Amino acid sequence: MIGNTIDAVMTAWLGCPGWLQTGALVLLGVIVGAIANHAITTWCWFNRPSSPWAKINHWNLTGETAAVADSLPQRPWWSRVPVFGWIAMRAETPLFGSGFWIRPLCIELSLAAMLPMIHSAYLSGLFLPAVVPPATVAACATWLALIFFVHVGVIGAMVAATFIDFDERTIPDAITLPGTLIGLLIASCSPMIFLPGLELNGVGPVLFYSPETLTQRWMGVTGLLTGIGIWSTYCFAMADRRWIMRRGIVKALAWFWHALTRTGTWKWLLMLWLVGIVVIGAVHWVGNRYWVGLLTSLSGLAVGGGLIWVVRLIGRLALGKEAMGFGDVTLMAMIGTFVGWQAALIAFFLSPMAACVIVLVRWVITREAATPYGPYLCAGVALTVAFWDSVYNRNLRLTLMMLGGNLLWFGVAMALALLAMLWMWRLVKERLIQ
Repeated sequence: MIGNTIDAVMTAWLGCPGWLQTGALVLLGVIVGAIANHAITTWCWFNRPSSPWAKINHWNLTGETAAVADSLPQRPWWSRVPVFGWIAMRAETPLFGSGFWIRPLCIELSLAAMLPMIHSAYLSGLFLPAVVPPATVAACATWLALIFFVHVGVIGAMVAATFIDFDERTIPDAITLPGTLIGLLIASCSPMIFLPGLELNGVGPVLFYSPETLTQRWMGVTGLLTGIGIWSTYCFAMADRRWIMRRGIVKALAWFWHALTRTGTWKWLLMLWLVGIVVIGAVHWVGNRYWVGLLTSLSGLAVGGGLIWVVRLIGRLALGKEAMGFGDVTLMAMIGTFVGWQAALIAFFLSPMAACVIVLVRWVITREAATPYGPYLCAGVALTVAFWDSVYNRNLRLTLMMLGGNLLWFGVAMALALLAMLWMWRLVKERLIQ
């Protein structure tokens, strides 16, 4: 029923005239950009009054800064209008510095320009093998349109996370936690995003078991326990944890429990965990395509977040310091719920390539070489989507089929090799310094 409703909505959208679709997508891009800008200035750790929605007199400005603020004209009502409002905000340059309004304006204009082009690329069969005939691409139009609109939300979240990470070296849970829940919900309610019902000439969405054959155990108790285990690990990872072994195991457990329960957030996490288990059990009971959709999303969460978490732990063990922030873990976990474990895996390995370009551009603009890793991951996801046919359909899919059940052990071997390499690098570095 849900799938039929979604299919009808997408069919109606595709039936709209081209000029109407373009206008709607431009407007959607402006709105998504405005929401991202609002999140960038208000969901960060240090909120900034440069947002048109913030009131300057609530920021306890003192001295010369307060005098400058008092001398500025009152913000007009249209300062909150996307794009045009930033022209009004230029009057506050004496308070926030020259050019503070350029970046948010560019974000809104860029998304307005990009969404129609991305929409056209998706509908032209961006994800499909190049050998697929035009008739098959046309038959997949409703599926591709649905993926586009889901990905628009992911784009907005990645834009907000990227620029907050640029500004503060943090990625707020206010973006990643709701985004993860939405991704899991969409996977449960919109199985046509993930499930093969469009397997024409070998075309089918990415699934948690792809490219292997679905076995009955994933539809049974094994699949249910796997889903519950992934969800439980995610909720535990979101908790405030401290493991300090300086005074023995008993003291470490005491400190761990104190850190876990010192704030009231553990009650909300406990409730979220219990509700999640109930929902997972209910979707599993319904079964069929809905369960495969949810397990696909959960596997994307596990691989996306798990890869970064493992690298973070290995970096700490080998180098004695944090290699990545935990915000990077939650960011890739969120993205994984939307794109699946295969795309999350590819994005992880493509992110260093994106890093080279981002670091260079950032250095040219700001003369800062240090860049947080969140933007690299988002760029890696964008590259994965853009070159999906080349990197997955033509190459990685065959590799995964050859590895089969040995993929997990291959990952463990790679992690151990990374640990050894970083540890040896640490020893060499210490010897050179001495």
